[in-house]
Amino acid sequence: MVDPVPLLIMGSGPAGLAAAQEAVRAGVGALLLDEQPTGGGQIYRALGEATGERQKTLGTDYAAGAPLLTVLSAQCLDHQPGATVWEVSPDGTVYYTRQGQARAVSAEQVILCSGAMERPMPFPGWTLPGVMTCGAAQILLKGAGVFPASGAVLAGSGPLLLLLAKQLIGARARLAAVVDTTPADNYRGALKYLPGALRTPGYLLKGLSMIRTLSASGVPWYRGASGLEAIGDDAVAGLRFKVRGRQHEVACSNLFLHQGVVPNVQLSRSLGLEHHWDGLQRCWRPILDGWGASALERIAVAGDAGGIMGARAAEAHGRLAALGALNRIGVLSETERDRRAAGARAVYRREILPRPFLDRLYRPHPDYLQPADDTIVCRCEEVTAGQIRKYVELGCLGPNQTKAFGRSGMGPCQGRVCGLTVSEIIAQARGVPLEQVGYYRIRPPIKPVTLGELATLEQPEDA
Repeated sequence: MVDPVPLLIMGSGPAGLAAAQEAVRAGVGALLLDEQPTGGGQIYRALGEATGERQKTLGTDYAAGAPLLTVLSAQCLDHQPGATVWEVSPDGTVYYTRQGQARAVSAEQVILCSGAMERPMPFPGWTLPGVMTCGAAQILLKGAGVFPASGAVLAGSGPLLLLLAKQLIGARARLAAVVDTTPADNYRGALKYLPGALRTPGYLLKGLSMIRTLSASGVPWYRGASGLEAIGDDAVAGLRFKVRGRQHEVACSNLFLHQGVVPNVQLSRSLGLEHHWDGLQRCWRPILDGWGASALERIAVAGDAGGIMGARAAEAHGRLAALGALNRIGVLSETERDRRAAGARAVYRREILPRPFLDRLYRPHPDYLQPADDTIVCRCEEVTAGQIRKYVELGCLGPNQTKAFGRSGMGPCQGRVCGLTVSEIIAQARGVPLEQVGYYRIRPPIKPVTLGELATLEQPEDA
């Protein structure tokens, strides 16, 4: 077992990097673990290696992460890229695999900055080769400058859909179409949250800029689409959908899907933290205090892993979580913690103001919360929505029981992809609130680990 560390940060996105900066500022040796080969998370992925041309294509918000990356070279920070965390214990012990070897480290304070993941968007044909999420397409664009030169369709709803369209247009890709599934009712429902969003107008101005770019590009843009169906035999060949009752079909060789993002709660769930259902974001989020601290004295959660908030708010939240952790280990007094936190707290409060407007505007279309019976929901085990509904008829009350009925949630992803959809289906089929249905019970290891890797784990001397 390796020597204990005062502070362990998991994830090097905006929240994790900001937390590391606060630790370095306080002179505390921190361990920063990240699954990716370079720091930055999804937002600032590969920023340190990006050329000026790529940074220009990806936009100013992408390049704005450069100051955060400087912390990775700090002498008192132990940054370990390529580290896959597969268990975190309530006592602060973190198990991870790096370079084929399993390791364990004990920390006085752990800050989980595991970020967000894209909400599943199940509909007929979504498992065909050539179909992937907008986030996956953006990974290729950021990490390697790879994108389809032509024949791609973007479909779904949310800011990332428009952002990726703008970035691909800037990269001179010839998009076949953008198919927006945002229901018309969402615009009306979001109006009551508009005053809050106008207090931080930058987000709205960015959205208008994306809309202008897409409108001026000449790319066919279908709005209010429903009834999506990816068509093709061995690979996706097109997308079929309806707009105001009229059937459309667009040929494509790549289909990029997006239906918003949700907190990645696999680790917080595996720790047994209490979560509450956010009806506006339609996702689960861990219950935290104003410093990101959980009910477990050694565990905090920061950034989008605690609730979707965006890059700038996540950065501020990471600083608050780190300052709270530094206070709990005795490095900072409450007075000094509060003094250092004042600026970050002001930024956080300002940056989350637009969230209710965005969350209501981009609430998922009902088609993807309640997919048709023949639509695969659990991709790992190929379980359909209709099978889940049959399980309910047979007495299944919640997601954990579906594992016994038909193995949904038991594949390599451990329910990350299907979890929310399974809960939505069961809640509707039972006619009860989703809070009553709950979520999968997540157990470690939350990521695949081989027996060979486990065999390399050092045992304590008294074992």
